[in-house]
Amino acid sequence: MKGRLITRLFHRTFRSRLKTLVPVLLVLLAVFPGGSGVLAADPEPVTAQESVNIHAVPVMLDGNELFRVRGVSAYPAEKRARDIGARLEALARDPKFDPQRITLVEHPTGIYVVADQTRILSVFDADARLEDVHPKTLALSIANAIRHAIADYRLERTPEYLKRQAWQAAGLTVGFLLLVLLLRRFARQLNAVEQRYATRIRSVGVQSLELVQARWIQTGLHGLARGLRGTVLFVLVCLYLYWMLSLFPWTRGVATRSWGYVREPLASMGQGLVAFLPNAFFLVLLFLGVRYLLKVLKLFATAVEQGTVKWRTFDTEWAMPTYRLIRVGVIALTIVIAYPYLPGSNTAAFQGVSIFLGVLFSLGATSMIANLVAGYTMTYRRAFRAGDLIRVDDAFGTVSEVRLLVTHLRSPKNEEIIIPNSEILSSQILNYSTLAKQGGLILHTTVGIGYEVPWRQVEAMLCMAAKRTPGLKEEPAPFVRQLSLDDFCVKYEINVYCDDVRNMMALYTELHRNILDVFNEYGVQIMTPAYEGDPELPKVVPKESWHVSPAQATSHSKG
Repeated sequence: MKGRLITRLFHRTFRSRLKTLVPVLLVLLAVFPGGSGVLAADPEPVTAQESVNIHAVPVMLDGNELFRVRGVSAYPAEKRARDIGARLEALARDPKFDPQRITLVEHPTGIYVVADQTRILSVFDADARLEDVHPKTLALSIANAIRHAIADYRLERTPEYLKRQAWQAAGLTVGFLLLVLLLRRFARQLNAVEQRYATRIRSVGVQSLELVQARWIQTGLHGLARGLRGTVLFVLVCLYLYWMLSLFPWTRGVATRSWGYVREPLASMGQGLVAFLPNAFFLVLLFLGVRYLLKVLKLFATAVEQGTVKWRTFDTEWAMPTYRLIRVGVIALTIVIAYPYLPGSNTAAFQGVSIFLGVLFSLGATSMIANLVAGYTMTYRRAFRAGDLIRVDDAFGTVSEVRLLVTHLRSPKNEEIIIPNSEILSSQILNYSTLAKQGGLILHTTVGIGYEVPWRQVEAMLCMAAKRTPGLKEEPAPFVRQLSLDDFCVKYEINVYCDDVRNMMALYTELHRNILDVFNEYGVQIMTPAYEGDPELPKVVPKESWHVSPAQATSHSKG
């Protein structure tokens, strides 16, 4: 037992030393299998320059790592380590071989570790220089490690040792089953507590709006408990299998490899997490700083929009769109700054995904970007604002909402019209509301009257009809324009002022009614559309026929 303790202490010390060496470690060359003499062929020594990019492979015996070797392209490290391990196992199985017969043989090219004139491996001067030790010192360390490993190999196969390990395996199994039973009992108690307090869980919301329902919280807590129980059981099973397989020499190699499959990813993730902590700290500070900056900018933009902060040449309606533009710029700049600090940002896979997403965005978002630019362009051009009555090509209605991509109109028939901003930017916009607040909007309509009617009478009748129309402005006064002298009639245009453009259609209707009534009153025939000959009777409606049934119930005439 004393020898085994010394051996394990030596192994632990030797292994820790190897892990703290410089990145370029030694290359321990092993002879090719089949050699039986000291003068058997051996590969050339590996120089320090050749071993820079060659990885080391452990030499294993009975699942225990003894030392590591490196290889060259002609003789890879994996094959070299297997060959050395096969030689050591053959020596350990031979009961006639005494480990003390492992000796060192000095050679002009290096030092050979041999057993009864059979070379196990070679240690060259280049290998010793990589370790910064004397070649003989390195060879002695390796020879001692081999002697103790062979002694342990034989000790662990004795009946007394196997009997003791079997008792340990039985005790380990009993302890594992007890832990599983305790875990099961704890899970039952946890379920009882969960059911007891399930009725006390309330939904999370604002006033009557439920943001997170109670059943979602219950399901999440139940899943968290089950996941924790499964994780603990998985860890127990892994530890139990590892310890069980490590008790016996025949399964120790399986335990070592299996534990490596679990340990190496976890160790890699842990090391990556620890290495990422400084970058994570920087990213957190950057996120908090940008978030605070955006809040300050939004507060300032809100103050400008509400008129608390005033700029002489800056319209209040520009406040929030400008804030959105600045926010996009700040976020974009933040992404550029944070990109090098993201985990995996310097890998080809990360960069490839970024390029792929950029290409997809550029191909699929062309129209969206065009509408977005058009939306901001219209905002700063002040072509219209919410509540204005406008006409865009064939679309006519009140602007109900202006968004970055589209503009919503409400037609006089209560229809919603959605127009992409890029189309509005390339179309002619007729805004009825912008100047109506200053001097009033001029409503106008045309009539065609025959040449036999004096133009002074026509203009007087049109102005009379305008004065009968409620909702129109008295000042400025209505005026009439003679547009043209056509083939069959003179075309007159009545112009009136109004300041309520939302009632424009109703005012037009009432104005047309009054024009018809006034012209019928004075027996003047409206010649629109044109005609080819004078009729026998004038085309007028006598006053006594103005309220012919059912006009009595629905007439809007002023009489």
